[in-house]
Amino acid sequence: MNWITNYVRPKINSLFSRREVPENLWTKCSECGTMLFHRELADNLNVCTNCDHHMAITPRERFAALFDGGIYVEIKVPEPVADPLHFRDQKKYPERMRAAQKSTGEKEAMLVAEGEIGRTPIVAIAQDFSFMGGSMGMYVGNAIIAAAERATKLKRPLVLFSAAGGARMQEGILSLMQMPRTTVAVQMLKDAGLPYIVVLTHPTTGGVTASYAMLGDVQIAEPNALICFAGPRVIEQTIREKLPEGFQRAEYLLDHGMLDRVTHRRKLREELVTVIRMLTRQSPAIKGDLPAPRSEAPKTDAK
Repeated sequence: MNWITNYVRPKINSLFSRREVPENLWTKCSECGTMLFHRELADNLNVCTNCDHHMAITPRERFAALFDGGIYVEIKVPEPVADPLHFRDQKKYPERMRAAQKSTGEKEAMLVAEGEIGRTPIVAIAQDFSFMGGSMGMYVGNAIIAAAERATKLKRPLVLFSAAGGARMQEGILSLMQMPRTTVAVQMLKDAGLPYIVVLTHPTTGGVTASYAMLGDVQIAEPNALICFAGPRVIEQTIREKLPEGFQRAEYLLDHGMLDRVTHRRKLREELVTVIRMLTRQSPAIKGDLPAPRSEAPKTDAK
């Protein structure tokens, strides 16, 4: 044992030893199997750079890309009664809620915010499918009502990004009651003459599709998004027939008149600005950092 063994050799080994690569640096595309570097994927708004597959994106990531400068203000949503039915399956409902909150870092399945998009003030709502499948519970109903009331008060358009597996079974009939509640909230916007634009993302299913997700003045979807009430497998098992290829996907629904547009995520912000300004009878958005200055009438000397 000497200084070469005790110091030099370990130092050389540490310099040339293989370092472990963190697992979260790469994401595998579920569609084509390509390994994507996490920064490159984030810069592309969670769209595969190889096959253009639109992966899930959180409400905060979506709002950061949607609002001017990524700046927005969250709108407070009234808290519903926790576990009103004392529901339990394999776990208690509060335990499932805590697990979802820990894994997503969010309080619930919907985020409501206000800000500007292309210098145009709006109110926006986004559903988080990673939070218990984006299921529609009482909080989601409260969020849509809060957003509609805020939009009505400020005279702003409302943009909703849907992503849900349907009603939340742990809240039973109280979850289903959110369908008429949110329909009334949408009607509030229509009565005020304010645009309501829905962007349907993958997947949008169940009671969500049977209520607020299909009531927009303009219906836009992301490519290949599954949009339906009952899923394809359920329908095939019921009618015992093979469904057409692409059935209930965004492009199929566009061809059959259920959607107005299918828009790539990278082009969605620009299209929303155009649609919103058209519906609110504003001039087209000005390209550049700042809007054109307003001209002032020349001052004249009072006689």
